[in-house]
Amino acid sequence: MSKSFYVEEGEGKCRVWAFFFLLGNDLVVGIGGGEKPHIGALAVAEPRPSRAKPNVVSSTSSVITLLGHKDDIVAREAAERLARETNRVVTVTTGIHVENATEKEIKTLVENSRRVTQKIINKIKVFT
Repeated sequence: MSKSFYVEEGEGKCRVWAFFFLLGNDLVVGIGGGEKPHIGALAVAEPRPSRAKPNVVSSTSSVITLLGHKDDIVAREAAERLARETNRVVTVTTGIHVENATEKEIKTLVENSRRVTQKIINKIKVFT
C-alpha cells in the first residue's frame, strides 16, 4: 500500500490543499480549496522528451473539465509541471471554489495552487 501525503498553502477562503500518493511509479493528486472543494477538472500528463531539446523532459496532457468550471487551468498546469519535474505519469483532480471571488482572490488561489504543486515536487523528491 502506498503512503499518502498532504500539503497546503494559504489561509481562510484562499487556502489550497492537496492529497497525493504514488500508484506504482505514477502520481495521483487531488487539489481542493476555497469555500467549496469539489471535482471541477481532471488532467492527465505524461513526461516526454522535449521536441526542441530532446535531452530536456517536457510533458503532454489531456484535460476533462466539468460543465461551468474553470478548474482546468490549475489542473493542466499542475499535471504538466509535476510530470516534467518528477518524470512520472500524473493525474490531477482539481476543485477550488470561492463564491463571487474577486480578481485578487483568484490570483491568490492560483498562486497558492502553484505553491502547493512545488510542495508536492519537494515531497516526492525527498520520499523517492
